[in-house]
Amino acid sequence: MPGRWTNYKSASFDELIDNNGTPRPAAEKLARWFDTLSTEDLELRETAAKLAIQQMGITFTVYSDKGNIDREWPLDIIPRIIDAQEWSGVENGLKQRLKALNLFIDDIYNDQRILNENIVPRALIESSANFRSECKGIKPAHNVWANICGTDLVRSEDGTLYVLEDNLRVPSGVSYMIENREVMKRVMPEVFRECHIQPVDNYTSDLHQMLCSLTEQPDPTLCVLTPGVFNSAYFEHCFLAQEIGAELVEGRDLFVADDGYVYMRNVGDKQRVDVIYRRVDDEFLDPDCFNPASTLGVRGLIKAWKSGKVAIANAPGAGVADDKVIYSYVPDIIRYYLNEEPLIANVPTYRCENIEERNYVLDNLPSLVVKPANESGGYGMLIGPQSTPEEQADMAENIKNNPRNYIGQPTLSLSTVPTLSDSDIEARHIDLRPFVLQGSDISVTTGGLTRVALVKGSLVVNSSQGGGSKDTWVVHCDDAPKSSSSQQSQQQS
Repeated sequence: MPGRWTNYKSASFDELIDNNGTPRPAAEKLARWFDTLSTEDLELRETAAKLAIQQMGITFTVYSDKGNIDREWPLDIIPRIIDAQEWSGVENGLKQRLKALNLFIDDIYNDQRILNENIVPRALIESSANFRSECKGIKPAHNVWANICGTDLVRSEDGTLYVLEDNLRVPSGVSYMIENREVMKRVMPEVFRECHIQPVDNYTSDLHQMLCSLTEQPDPTLCVLTPGVFNSAYFEHCFLAQEIGAELVEGRDLFVADDGYVYMRNVGDKQRVDVIYRRVDDEFLDPDCFNPASTLGVRGLIKAWKSGKVAIANAPGAGVADDKVIYSYVPDIIRYYLNEEPLIANVPTYRCENIEERNYVLDNLPSLVVKPANESGGYGMLIGPQSTPEEQADMAENIKNNPRNYIGQPTLSLSTVPTLSDSDIEARHIDLRPFVLQGSDISVTTGGLTRVALVKGSLVVNSSQGGGSKDTWVVHCDDAPKSSSSQQSQQQS
């Protein structure tokens, strides 16, 4: 079926095909290969991907009024492609951002220089739902609080890349990035032989190395602390624990002994735990310190962490920078701590705590995206152009009642990628979540998890809201110079 892309159209910037129907340079080989496939071939590949997902047991949980529903992971087999040269700049921008954010968090819980100089208003921190006064005076290993960050990136209609938000508490999705690649290798192995696709499977070894760097123990015992089987990311907790050689534990499996160290209950014995990769929110980590009714955490854990007898990633309190109002200050935070200009811009943001900006948001609700400061998964948002007058009125009331809790942003026409639909290949909006690790060193995944809005015209990409995913390929163009290290990584992919 030659000329598959001739009639393909997108109203926004498309990552694979330009406005003339021509594949972008990094996508040429992929586009040519898809041109060789008939509709029946595409359907067979799509079926093969679904079968692989079933066989591999890749699932996620959706919360609903009817109960929790386990669903097979939705993967579209047309990948998203990023040129390796562009990605090199993105990687530097992500490293810059996390370094500055960790300096900010460490300052907030210690000297508070940035507050004293009123670069960030003190009232915003003290009113933050994720500020933990119990963490004042703590110095985690390497002065790093957010060891794992999932930064959401979007590209606008003019091709500009923006940071949409930073996820610094318990960011999820990296296991699906890795598993997407494994499925794609099964479904279209011939393309991997043809294209120079950079690998993603080094993330788990990087994660293991980072976690080990948080303790001085030469052969540390690692644990992944999960809320349990009913958590939406439980598949990921299991996956990562297995991949990094850690024990998968729930709060009831751990205890703090009289010597102040954390131990894991074993049959007839106990084993000391050195590093906890926690996937439990702050509020539930320790009933002695936070929510006294929590059964998900470990009594005395925060005291053990404060005394340096166990490392926790991400550190409790890191979520103070995982706030969409604080997000609007990140460019200033980068300038303050690093004396550098941000390498990746924020989306323009209106702070509803500011009366002039609040009035602008209230007057322009039909055209803006409005977000609560500390929600995730797409919950609590208003997408103005797709909202009803009733929804706008409700949001206006919410903003007036609690202006500190809301920001407004212009509605970006997010970039698209060709996506299989029931009848054809159509443009669907996407975002990208790369993952950044910081311990003794700092590293970034090659690409990340591309999330796609499966509903035509929708801007909501979250899997909890009906979105899907794509494999993300960082690809060297044939005419770009390749270093020996990049050639080696291509062979490994």
